[in-house]
Amino acid sequence: MLDIKIIRNETDRVKEALKNRNSKDIDIDGLLELDNERRALLFNVEQKKAQQNTVSKQIPVYKKEGKDTAEIFKQMRELSDSIKEDDEKVRKIDEKIRKIMLTIPNIPDSSVPIGESDAQNVEVRRFSEPREFDFEPKAHWDLGKDLGILDPETAAKITGARFHVYKGMGAKLERAIVNYFLDTHGNNGYSEVFTPFMVHRNSMIGTGQLPKFEEDAFKVMDSEYFLVPTAEVPVTNMYRDEILDGNDLPLKYCAYTACFRAEAGSAGRDTRGLIRQHQFNKVELVKFSKPENSFDELEEMTNEAERVLQGLGLPYRVVCLSTGDMGFSSAKTYDIEVWMPSYGRYVEISSCSNCMDFQARRANIKFKNSQKEKAQFVHTLNGSGVAVGRTTAAILENYQNADGTVTIPEALVPYMGGETVIK
Repeated sequence: MLDIKIIRNETDRVKEALKNRNSKDIDIDGLLELDNERRALLFNVEQKKAQQNTVSKQIPVYKKEGKDTAEIFKQMRELSDSIKEDDEKVRKIDEKIRKIMLTIPNIPDSSVPIGESDAQNVEVRRFSEPREFDFEPKAHWDLGKDLGILDPETAAKITGARFHVYKGMGAKLERAIVNYFLDTHGNNGYSEVFTPFMVHRNSMIGTGQLPKFEEDAFKVMDSEYFLVPTAEVPVTNMYRDEILDGNDLPLKYCAYTACFRAEAGSAGRDTRGLIRQHQFNKVELVKFSKPENSFDELEEMTNEAERVLQGLGLPYRVVCLSTGDMGFSSAKTYDIEVWMPSYGRYVEISSCSNCMDFQARRANIKFKNSQKEKAQFVHTLNGSGVAVGRTTAAILENYQNADGTVTIPEALVPYMGGETVIK
């Protein structure tokens, strides 16, 4: 959530930011009218309360002098009723303002490239060169079928489309990747947590998934629970409505969860295989940072997400997302895209974002450097560390052999019980 003071004092900048984010339908002028009405009502309430105090001081004087206090008490009742009416008006306006504020996305940082879509994303760096095959490489869904390790047909019978059953070495590979990611990030200073796979509405609001994206979430029927779209939601909300000790910042967490998303993206090629699933595994990175350090923390987090791909020897590139391609809560995002031979292009496998104080305002997460200081909002960051299913797909495609087998990356061999090849 944005600071209403920024919307008041930097209206043109906010409007321009929303335009660059393709969010032109938000009525900023209407919001400011409500804000002005609210402030006028609050001023009137304070005036009436001051008048009420003045009148109340006259009551003991009247009683001491033996005067009739009936008129004064009548005046007090009228003031009290008028204050209650104004308070109710303020409450209703507050609800309207909050409803609008919750739909306004974060303001992109000045370093973010301006653009309407991913076509304006800017490549920052690459790691390794894509492999040159001396045979026709297969797509991971064909490899998975031929090796008997991926079974979408059985998943469709059990649940429906865009789910997978992993079998044998496929299941073992997925689990190995999760453990490798968690161990690597743990060795880099991230504290591992294991959170619930369901959260309530307040948690989804706190990180910006609701109310705007409710139709993209899996809601548990007849309840206020949602299946997590990412571990960012439960981990960030661990500190909702709390004041952190600034001396402990940054706090760094990594967490594995299954992730559930009703929105599964584009049609065509992405509907096959492991790239766009309604349920997938992911290891998430979350940081709580002091404001002055958060952009340095973003660079560090992106490097840490890259580290697991480097350890697996997978070619990838890092891009800075344009204003038109950023997530709702983000002020700046780097995507890491892994090379997929069957696509002939790089495919997103991680997003690392600095949300600044946007989520902290929604979730009321603050910090103090000392007890004497006024509490201020922390900056939150999150990043995929990284998507597990897409890593499985990338390994199958990039490490496939001419005979149909798949070589297991060296970093995963200890997690695979010493197995070196899937065949």
